[in-house]
Amino acid sequence: MWRSRYISPFSEMETFLKIGSMYQIVPVAPGEQQMAGGPGGSPLKKKLSHEGRPLVMASMLGCVLVLAAVVAWCYYSVSLRKTQLFKIALLDLNKDGFIIHNQAGAVVFTMAFRSGTLDVDSCSKEGDILSCTQSDSGKLNFFIQTVRPKDTVICYRVRWEELQNKHLVEHVMAYNDSHWYGGAETATQYWPIRFQGEEEPQPFIASDVYSNRNAFGGILERYWLSSNATAIKINDSVPFHLGWSEKNRTLRFQARYQDSPFRPLERQQTFPELSYRVCVGSDVTSIHKYMVRRYFTKPIKVPSADLFKKPVWSTWAIYKTAVTQEKLLRYAADITRHGFNCSHLELDDRYTADYGEFDFDPQKFPNASGMFDKLREGGFQVTLWTHPFINYDSINFGAAVEKELFVREPGGELPALVRWWNGIGGILDFTNPDAREWYSSNLHMLKSRYGVTSFKFDAGETSYLPRQFSTLGPLSNPSTFTRRYTEMAIPFMEHAELRVGYQSQNISCFFRIIDRDSVWGYELGLKSIIPTVLTIGILGYQFVLPDMIGGNAYPNHTAGGLNGLPDRELYIRWLELSAFMPAMQFSIPPWAYDNEVVKIAQKFTGLHETLVAPKVLELAHVVLDTGDPIIRPLWWIANDDEAAYKIDSQFLIGDDLMVAPVLEPGKQERDIYLPAGRWKSYKGEHYDKGPMYLTDYPVDLDEIAFFTRVL
Repeated sequence: MWRSRYISPFSEMETFLKIGSMYQIVPVAPGEQQMAGGPGGSPLKKKLSHEGRPLVMASMLGCVLVLAAVVAWCYYSVSLRKTQLFKIALLDLNKDGFIIHNQAGAVVFTMAFRSGTLDVDSCSKEGDILSCTQSDSGKLNFFIQTVRPKDTVICYRVRWEELQNKHLVEHVMAYNDSHWYGGAETATQYWPIRFQGEEEPQPFIASDVYSNRNAFGGILERYWLSSNATAIKINDSVPFHLGWSEKNRTLRFQARYQDSPFRPLERQQTFPELSYRVCVGSDVTSIHKYMVRRYFTKPIKVPSADLFKKPVWSTWAIYKTAVTQEKLLRYAADITRHGFNCSHLELDDRYTADYGEFDFDPQKFPNASGMFDKLREGGFQVTLWTHPFINYDSINFGAAVEKELFVREPGGELPALVRWWNGIGGILDFTNPDAREWYSSNLHMLKSRYGVTSFKFDAGETSYLPRQFSTLGPLSNPSTFTRRYTEMAIPFMEHAELRVGYQSQNISCFFRIIDRDSVWGYELGLKSIIPTVLTIGILGYQFVLPDMIGGNAYPNHTAGGLNGLPDRELYIRWLELSAFMPAMQFSIPPWAYDNEVVKIAQKFTGLHETLVAPKVLELAHVVLDTGDPIIRPLWWIANDDEAAYKIDSQFLIGDDLMVAPVLEPGKQERDIYLPAGRWKSYKGEHYDKGPMYLTDYPVDLDEIAFFTRVL
């Protein structure tokens, strides 16, 4: 901020007049004037000379003071003009950044300009727009525009565009002692966000966090929300990189093309631009609702009700790539024999002879048509695993090269080979209409030939693109590739499953969180599920599949257990949590343990179908209009409660069903936080004096604590 010391010119004038009144001015006759100027002088001259000195000095001092007053007044006027210039609504701008106040006057948002400072003499204000044309490094296009979309919301559009040869623009946002949510799925997921260590800005693009646990995940949006009712949305056109400092408690927002997968559009200058919107509301729930309605697309329909009511049964965790026709039929028979329902069977990797083919391996599935007939007779629908890769040893590789269906080398002639978890091959270019049509026609062929219900679309992260590549359609933002891949699920979306999303909220299918390890902790373990589902919900993805009960049982990533199975207690607690999610997914079956686990699984699949699914389906239809989360944080109904902002092991379904699972090994009790209001427990207990903590609340191994809000 600019400050000036204000000196009133009127007080200076009063001082001058007071000094002048101390002296008497004696008039001199013309003759005396001449005489006094004669040779040798005279006594009168000497007298006047002696007595006039104070008068001259007083006059000079008065003039100086008047001049000082005028200068001070001019400086004050300029300072006042600048002060008014650099205030716009509740935002104060200076050369180094800006702060935003809420209506109560508290600072709720702070952004510093790290890559440069404004030349304030180049700034001007016109209406609701404050703009500057120079920084300390040269010409730029900078503006902040105020927008008031609602009485309770005020937004600021911010743009810093370099117009000379500068490599990057970086602004740094301070936490301001608030809690932040959103951004991306991550391997180690916390709620609220915990940025650990010091991280230089990295490309904010969809990545496989199972293989690279320091990357941003497959579901991400350029959106963050804070507990002090502030939200920020980075514009889609920005070559956006994100870093952070745990020490300084800041996020680093950076725009650059150098050493980056982002590319300027053709015939566009390569100067970077960082632009975003900051919105402030009256409370965190209402500002989030505004942002979702304004900036996110919504699903166009609700997926199949069966997916909400009945579990998905996948072959992956139990059989991995060793699945066969015989094993699949036996698995289906066991599901029926143990009295479980099924929305669909998911036949995962690997049912084809090679990766990139679209028919069954005759060695493993000698009678695929007959197998599908038997499954239909048993009441089973079947979905198939699919992916965007064609390995070089597949019979389809040559055809795809000939038809130019692959993402190519930068020169544009040869396919760019990529390494993925099942080998080396090409990746289909989903910016190419021919590649989209070829891929889609093969999926439709499987659907019509065998009666396949839908598909599990795996991969799709931009991290599987080559470092240097070219596509038929320009990809200034690599995550647009993820968006194009998710669009392939649209014809099959009633039972489809995706694991990636970028601007994909309108794809009306289930989005699966990345593979979980069979462990208890926050790194892809049981404790990470609630923070991940809440984060994805804040990003606008409400039809969430929380991966397989018990995790994937990968070697070296499985806690306890016998015969390669997840720990029994872990499996049960995972099962209980999943029963209160929008959908359930089994792979390792309950009967792999014992009869008690089977009975617990029957109890909770029944509870899911009768208690949870009806409520979730009701909320799912509301999502089409509002985008509001189905699975909600506690602060959704308690946004003036500091404790509610930090709880990551409880959640709401809608506004009136609160769930508190046990997530610690060896525990049959837990502390539970009840927000303000009247609550009734699943045991029939009533609590009318919230907010309160229930310390060491007993929860047996075959139970999950849940509470209904009584209005």
